[in-house]
Amino acid sequence: MDSIRMLSESFDYTKEALWGRWVRWLLLLVSVVIFPLIYGYSLRVMSGKPAPELEGWIGLFVDGIKLIVITIVYAIPVWVLAIVGLAAYFIPVSTTTTPGVCLATQQCIRCAYFIPVSTTTIPGSGPETGIFVLLALLIVFIILAVVIGILSTFAMVRFARTGRMGEAFRVRALVAHIGEIGWLNVFIALVVLTVVLAIVELVLVLVPLIGVPLLLILIPAFIIFVYRYIALIYESAPAPA
Repeated sequence: MDSIRMLSESFDYTKEALWGRWVRWLLLLVSVVIFPLIYGYSLRVMSGKPAPELEGWIGLFVDGIKLIVITIVYAIPVWVLAIVGLAAYFIPVSTTTTPGVCLATQQCIRCAYFIPVSTTTIPGSGPETGIFVLLALLIVFIILAVVIGILSTFAMVRFARTGRMGEAFRVRALVAHIGEIGWLNVFIALVVLTVVLAIVELVLVLVPLIGVPLLLILIPAFIIFVYRYIALIYESAPAPA
């Protein structure tokens, strides 16, 4: 997979979509605020067609909502694992304390003089166990997040290409498609995209005075660039029917 070629083609696509088309750029900035619209537009970018016009606002909004739903559904397993991880960390380190003896009355009561006689730790528990479980779940969480992230990315493009929301949840077809390209190849391509964007955004932020405003103005360009790049990854191998 040629990431350099995909970066170059994505840049050319973005330039064609925005340069000299200032009204479209302005409307896309507005769409970023009304975010379902920009999600709907991103679907049109991923459809593989030339830079689309901003038209059919209701359709854009509805498609954007559908894309958000797809993203949320794919994120659910990651959220569940995160909750389980937090629970697994706190439960093992809990302890039980037996009642103490009051120095003033020599009776087992709660007062200012209360001193615990003994503290009993649940067998097999302790900070070390909690940390071990947390680290193990963290590794699983990272792997699952990467897998789900790649699956959801291909699901979005499949939805954009077919126009049918159900196609985004044909996991077997998605796995077969990703396998044809190579999970590692897809992962590397997405890492390259992330690094390039991070560098560009960092450089812009470091520019005095105009850096941050310029970064905000360029948000539509970043969005088009990212989704075009994702579409090119998807096109690296024929999608299963």
